[in-house]
Amino acid sequence: MVNTLSHLGIGFLIALALGLRGKKLKIVAFLSVIPDLDIIPYSIFISVSNSLTHESRIQLFYLFGHREFTHSILFVSLVTLLIWTKSKDWILTFAGLQSILSHIYLDYITTWKMRPFYPFSTDTSIMGAVYFYDPLLNLLPLLPLLIVIIGSLKKRGIINGKFNNFCNFVRNSDDKFYSFLILVLLVWLVFMPVSKAFLINHISGAEKAQISYQNTYPESMNSFLTAYSFNSTHYKVLRVSYLSGIEMSGYVEKISINGNVPDASAYIDRTKKLYSSGVPQEIDYPVYAVSEDNGSVIVTLSDARNPYAESWAYFKSIYRFTFDKRSGDYHVYASVQGESEKKLDENWFNKKV
Repeated sequence: MVNTLSHLGIGFLIALALGLRGKKLKIVAFLSVIPDLDIIPYSIFISVSNSLTHESRIQLFYLFGHREFTHSILFVSLVTLLIWTKSKDWILTFAGLQSILSHIYLDYITTWKMRPFYPFSTDTSIMGAVYFYDPLLNLLPLLPLLIVIIGSLKKRGIINGKFNNFCNFVRNSDDKFYSFLILVLLVWLVFMPVSKAFLINHISGAEKAQISYQNTYPESMNSFLTAYSFNSTHYKVLRVSYLSGIEMSGYVEKISINGNVPDASAYIDRTKKLYSSGVPQEIDYPVYAVSEDNGSVIVTLSDARNPYAESWAYFKSIYRFTFDKRSGDYHVYASVQGESEKKLDENWFNKKV
C-alpha cells in the first residue's frame, strides 16, 4: 500500500519521462490514482449492504469493494481502451496504461490480497515483497511532484532566484533524469520479489517444509511474518529476515476446546462452511477456539499469525460465531483488522449452510 501522493508522483514521472506536458500530463497523473477512487462506490456499498441478499452482497463486493474491481486487469484494459478511443494518441494511451498499471502493481507488491483477474477468477493473490512504508517507493516518486510544484511557483514569480541550480539541472537533463528515476524504481521492484523468493526458498529448506510465498508478509524493510502447517494439530509461525534467517518461531494450536463440548467438531465444520461463503477471506491459517456458554456454542476463528503480528492489521481479524444449541440459529461478531467488535449482518454468510 503506497501512499496516494507517491502514486500521483509516479504518474507525473511516467508522463514527464515520455515528454508529456500540460493537459496530457494532468490526465496521466490523474490516472495514477483513479483505482483508489473506488472508495466512493465502496462507501455507498457499505451504506446499502444491509438490505442486500447474501449473493448480491458478494457480487457487489467484488465490483465495489476497496482494491477489488478497480485493481483488476479488466479495469486497466477498459480504461486503456477508453483513452485510445477518445484520443487516438498512442503515447498518451501508453502513458495512461503504465500509470494505472503501476498503481495496481505497487499495491499488489506491498499490500494484502487482491483479485487481479476478476471476473474471470475470484481467487485472491498477493506478492507482498515490499514493506508498505518502504522509503524508496514512498519518497522517490515525490521528486517529480516537487519539480512540478517548483516549476509552477517560479512561473508565477513566487520563488524567483531560488532553486535555480536545481531547476537548471532538471531542465538540462530533462527526459533522461526522469527515465533514470523510473529505472531505479523498476530495478527495485524486480529485485525485491526475487530476493524474497530466495529467502522463502532458504527458509523452506531450513524447515524442511513448503513455505508459502504469498502468505509471507513483510513486517519491516528486512523481516517477514509467515506460517505453515507443522502437523495435524499445530501451525508453526516464523518471523524471518534477510539478515539472520529465522528470528522467531512459535507454535499455535489449530483447535482448542474449553470444557466439554461433545459436538465441537460439527460446530467447527459449520463455522468453516459459513466463513468460506463470505468475503473477503483474509484468514490463511485458521485457528478455532470452541467453548460453551448458557446453551450456546461459541467458535472463535482467527489467523495463527494474529498473536505475532505487530504492524499488520490484516492479521487482526477475529470472527466469533455463536450457535444456539436448541434452535440451530447463529450470530456472528467480528473484529475486522483490529477494529472494535461488532455484530455482522445476516447476509455476510450463506444462511443455507
